[in-house]
Amino acid sequence: MAENDEYEKILFKYHSNVLDEITVETMWAEKIDVKSGIYKLNSIPFYGPLIATDDEFFAEYDESEQRLTYRKTTKHSGNSIILVMITKEGFDKEEIRNEFKQKNCLSEGLNDSYFSMEVLASIDYLN
Repeated sequence: MAENDEYEKILFKYHSNVLDEITVETMWAEKIDVKSGIYKLNSIPFYGPLIATDDEFFAEYDESEQRLTYRKTTKHSGNSIILVMITKEGFDKEEIRNEFKQKNCLSEGLNDSYFSMEVLASIDYLN
């Protein structure tokens, strides 16, 4: 997605329980109210910040980071981000991702055994 009038790339800096360290990730967000610093997340986070797609949040310019930076979530969408790590041999990550995609759960793959998946509030992914 290219930067344009509707979207902005925002920096997220948070402690990741997956990596057990401070993590920096940039994600696309829709501009909601730029004057007030309100954006809506349009990306699937990789390492588990406490934010999900379609959540609205406050971001401001951070001098030390030299870019717009996430500060706090202001409105939760009800969507979830599920982090999936395949630890057992014989499971094909892409087959699993495709199965969930058929249930309208989009995902972003990182390597052969890890992906993060969006689960919309309206989806029953257990059935």
